[in-house]
Amino acid sequence: MHSKKQLEITLSKLKQIETPKPSLEQYTIPGELAADILHQAYMSGDIEGKVVYDLGCGSGRLAIGALILGAKEVIAVDIDDQVLNVAEQNMEFIITNNIAVKGSIKFIKSDLKKFSGKCDTVIQNPPFGIQKEHADRIFLEKALECGNKIYSLHKDGYEKTVQFLTKFIEDRGGQVEKIIPYKFPIQHMFKFHDKPKKEIEVDLYVISK
Repeated sequence: MHSKKQLEITLSKLKQIETPKPSLEQYTIPGELAADILHQAYMSGDIEGKVVYDLGCGSGRLAIGALILGAKEVIAVDIDDQVLNVAEQNMEFIITNNIAVKGSIKFIKSDLKKFSGKCDTVIQNPPFGIQKEHADRIFLEKALECGNKIYSLHKDGYEKTVQFLTKFIEDRGGQVEKIIPYKFPIQHMFKFHDKPKKEIEVDLYVISK
């Protein structure tokens, strides 16, 4: 398999979304962060040989990373044609550069509310709810509906948010195994950004069903 460092380098070479939509909070997950999350899931036995969903896949870094780490099948879902096109180009980059993968990957355009399916693992970086409050809840609810194990990234809102999300998860049959804090760097992308770069405090929720 790719080491975590190799995976980080590979994912960092993939294309980002050139004209992201602020309403959809299309922030590309950094290669280092994506690799760390994927490596944790791999070491826990939740990727190799598994069916993995990436809900709101964007440019496809998490989905493609899961495939590189040995997922049997990856389903990458997004509502936006533009980002799905970028994700498909990124998969072509993997093939062109002879990076070994054994499983299959499928990119699906769908409104998340209309999407259904069952998988072993969901690994997702949903909208943080900065532009549209609670936008991440739809993704979390769908992940709990589809997956047995879930790795979901959410904006850190301190204790109140942790309590709310934990109850939200438990009410839907999930159990929070652990919460891992990260920093998510965001480059200047939109006109309302007032700094060249900003770091957002985020939490990775590791959830079992």
